Amino acid sequence: MSLPDHITSIKVFLTEHGFPEQIDSAVILGSGLGSFGDEIENADSITYGDIPSFPQSTVEGHSGSLIVGEIEGKTVLAFSGRFHHYEGHDFSKTVLPVQLAKAFGVNKLIISNAAGGINLRYRVGDLMIIDSILKQYFMVSEPALHTWDSNFEKYARQVKKIARDLGIETQMGSYLFCKGPHYESKAEIRAFRKMGADAVGMSTAPELTEAAKLGVKAAAISLITNAAAGVIDQKLDHAEVKEAADKKKDVFAKLVKGLIREF
Repeated sequence: MSLPDHITSIKVFLTEHGFPEQIDSAVILGSGLGSFGDEIENADSITYGDIPSFPQSTVEGHSGSLIVGEIEGKTVLAFSGRFHHYEGHDFSKTVLPVQLAKAFGVNKLIISNAAGGINLRYRVGDLMIIDSILKQYFMVSEPALHTWDSNFEKYARQVKKIARDLGIETQMGSYLFCKGPHYESKAEIRAFRKMGADAVGMSTAPELTEAAKLGVKAAAISLITNAAAGVIDQKLDHAEVKEAADKKKDVFAKLVKGLIREF
């Protein structure tokens, strides 16, 4: 599967501005998790607005910058901010970070997000490793000209073991993608639970799907930042996403570093 021409142009632009030709790992940082960028050593960054053909992130909690540097001696590319379909981006744009990671030859891609908990056993602050996704019968990326294997469950088991070895407790479950931008209703959440969903969110499914198509080894982690509608009797608020992420940022950083080292 070939990459779009604009991805090659973006890579040329970045390498001309000091980015290396080859990068070991890439990380897509979800809502409230941008502080992981502070963990990157010898870091250099460029704002999305300064990169030709790069879309902009408009969501609170997404700084909108591309960071390159090192973690434990390995080169890392971090996307501090992503592009959601509900912001008006085509699905072909939402997967740009995955395509760019492929262009830089990354060996592993780590995707994170903030998600609402549907599983009644989940609590705010839980880290859920995604082992499958539900897309509600609509396409979340461009059609592929070949068959492909998702590999989600295989990679999820690897992540689970690495987390356990690090002493980090995690959940493992199914992530249901909604287009947004509104939070789901109580009735929808009840239906999603019956479908087998453990968490719900408005990102990640397009990126995981694109990674599988391109043959990029990828793992995805949801931070359960709130209970979905109807799980508890409380109005959903974006501020609680940031609060939950702040409380978990050290554990999240420890896990991502472990994945960069061992995944």
